[in-house]
Amino acid sequence: MKLLPATLLLLSGIAASADTNALPSLAPAYGEMPPTFWEQHKAAVVIGGFLFILVQSLWLYKLLMRLQPKVEPVENLTRAALTSLLNEPEDGELLSEVSRILRGYFGKQFQMAGAEATTTEFVAALDKNQTIDAGLKTKVTAFLRECDARKFSPAAGKPEVDAAERALDLVNEAENLRAKQNAANA
Repeated sequence: MKLLPATLLLLSGIAASADTNALPSLAPAYGEMPPTFWEQHKAAVVIGGFLFILVQSLWLYKLLMRLQPKVEPVENLTRAALTSLLNEPEDGELLSEVSRILRGYFGKQFQMAGAEATTTEFVAALDKNQTIDAGLKTKVTAFLRECDARKFSPAAGKPEVDAAERALDLVNEAENLRAKQNAANA
């Protein structure tokens, strides 16, 4: 401990005698800095980015368009359903299905009560509809009532009514009416 003050005094003297104001020797100057990656390739990066976004957008558009279901027109679906029933035996189940398909078709095409309505409700809605002519209304009403009579009565010895074929004829007649109305509106 006795040497501590002497050591401190000696160190402070050495520190004071050192030349601390001398400048360090300078390194040689650097050359001009080369341009950065962004400065060199700015146009290519921007154009490439836009092209990448464009390609990805087109790919996503095609992918989503492929996922959308194709919507088949109601008249085609109705005709296909009725055509599949042409060779079936005519019983209560077939008559119910044919009348349900026909009511559904008229309901969708002429914006009225459709497949879920009873025959009475459907005929009432059919009478109120102004876009269907009276002759077609009469034919559809008579056909549906005949199908109901056949469905709910005993079928002993009654001839078949060719329900699917007659329903197809009614659909064709309704489509002809709609085509005339569309031509008149255009």
